[in-house]
Amino acid sequence: MPEPRWLTPREAEIWAAYRRLCRDLQRAQDQQLQQDSGISAADYALLAPLSETEDGVLRARDLGVEVDWERSRLSHQISRMEKRGLVVREACEDDARGSMVRLTAEGRATIEAAAPGHVEIVRQMFFDPLDGDEMRTLGDFLERIVAAVEGNAEGRA
Repeated sequence: MPEPRWLTPREAEIWAAYRRLCRDLQRAQDQQLQQDSGISAADYALLAPLSETEDGVLRARDLGVEVDWERSRLSHQISRMEKRGLVVREACEDDARGSMVRLTAEGRATIEAAAPGHVEIVRQMFFDPLDGDEMRTLGDFLERIVAAVEGNAEGRA
């Protein structure tokens, strides 16, 4: 077995900063959504892609792919949201085993009310600290890292 490629002290600092960023940014988003709109980050995660479709409907399987959730988690979250009137499940015309998830009027009103505060916290915490050149550089870095992660995941599948 090859010798582990341990992180250098600087790499360890950068990795720790990245982990803090993920944790703290997610926490801030969760708190903002709950305080301002009374919804969870999981609610927002499903409401957003539904609201971006022309008719507010997605096949449950496609919604799960969009948010990268397992079927069980998706099903439980949809059930919770159905009880609150944010979405409804409908039969899939193309596949009797599949289901569609439709955004209700209440769900659309909820996401439309939540989106401005959500985008403001993202802007304040993620984009505002950067100038234009830094944002382009960060975008380039993130694209390269995502490509490496996706390539690694494909190699293991």
